[in-house]
Amino acid sequence: MATLPNIIRRVTGPKPRSFQVISNVPSLRRLRRDAMLKDESVGFVPTMGALHPGHLALIRQAVQENTHVYVSIYVNPTQFGVSEDFDSYPNTLNDDLEQLRSLTARFWNDDSVGQITAVFTPTTSHMYPGLKPSSEIDGQGSFVTITPLSSVLEGASRPVFFRGVATVCMKLFNIVQPDNVYFGQKDVQQTYVIRRMVDDFHLNTRVRVVPTVRDIDGLAKSSRNVYLGRRRRKVATVLVRALRAVRAAFLDAHTERDVLLGAAHKVFEDEMQRQEALPPHTRCMFEVDYLSLVDPLRFTELENVEPKHGAILSGAIKMLPIEKPQEDEDLGTGGRNLPVRLIDNLRLEQITSMLQRTRSSSSDTP
Repeated sequence: MATLPNIIRRVTGPKPRSFQVISNVPSLRRLRRDAMLKDESVGFVPTMGALHPGHLALIRQAVQENTHVYVSIYVNPTQFGVSEDFDSYPNTLNDDLEQLRSLTARFWNDDSVGQITAVFTPTTSHMYPGLKPSSEIDGQGSFVTITPLSSVLEGASRPVFFRGVATVCMKLFNIVQPDNVYFGQKDVQQTYVIRRMVDDFHLNTRVRVVPTVRDIDGLAKSSRNVYLGRRRRKVATVLVRALRAVRAAFLDAHTERDVLLGAAHKVFEDEMQRQEALPPHTRCMFEVDYLSLVDPLRFTELENVEPKHGAILSGAIKMLPIEKPQEDEDLGTGGRNLPVRLIDNLRLEQITSMLQRTRSSSSDTP
């Protein structure tokens, strides 16, 4: 299979104006076999639907590097715990397909890129043809478990999450057999789990990670943002503000864990105090799940950051339900006022060179 980006064998014949929507495994495999016989590469973007600009960025990257791009839309039940939001997860298939059609039209006349060729929309009976999938920690079924990576941070808060992610990705990779697969940097721990699975099981695919897409105020794009509503949406930026405070401390030459994470905790504490001072009908409360500072190679927690190696800073918060909704207040999609869990991260190694330049300038100053 092709492993190098930006080398695309053009589609044999005219470019398709649209994509096929395929819901069963044999049909997708026939399409993939046809591309393989023509030595045309396939990039794969797995999603759970509720597409947003972050997903579209993955697809844009994929069409730059592959002849064909397959997108899957499947809400995988095994990565949701028994008390999580599987039943309320957004189901926006028609809107998702319309977004993909609009994106496909932009690529049709551009011979320098590939094309979205297939959208795979399997049912759970297709993806789990044996036992009914279980979300219990000790549930029965055929699962892929990647430890210890899947047991910390997100895995500690959501014990079955990465088991479900690894299992469904293994199934999808076996079905699609992609040359390249695309994931977003926002779900950084997931990218490590997937890379470990690909390496450990000798899967013949290349994992590509695309930078996080953010709103203008810094909030990372996420399918769950639709649950926030206006009031919680404003306060939800506390997570990225906390992470950026750590980055500022790092740029100021601090490398100790306590100092770096302390900068984030101060942002959280200040925002919490502001909200607690407000009356229930205007405030918005949240909880901090975790803050993490890990080695970018081993994904182990660091006590001190080596500037030449950097670190991955990540965190998660839970936006709590509005205590006293106002009349006709926007409570998010469905108006159910559910708790919303948000994650985000920054790669401190991306600014290591800036830190080194800062130190160099300081040492040159009389």
